Amino acid sequence: MSFHDTGLPVAILLAVVKTLILLVGSLITFFAYKAYRRTRQRALGLLAVGFGLVTLGLVLAGFLYELLEVSLMTGILLESLLMLVGFVIIARSLYVT
Repeated sequence: MSFHDTGLPVAILLAVVKTLILLVGSLITFFAYKAYRRTRQRALGLLAVGFGLVTLGLVLAGFLYELLEVSLMTGILLESLLMLVGFVIIARSLYVT
């Protein structure tokens, strides 16, 4: 069964999935930040920042393309850069002792 068989346009399904990613990513970021505030452990602070950047990156391309009329390729590049930086920070947070 393909997406077209559901009767929903792919754009709507993509918007739903991106919204869910934003919600779940924000929740993970919130819990990591809350843990950081409770423990003041630098690694948890970095983890919160990293997940925040990854979450922002995952929703940025569509936002820039649809609302700010930035080219799709530029939006995807910015999205990918934010995700890369976020993953580097997450990796660093796991390495910090």
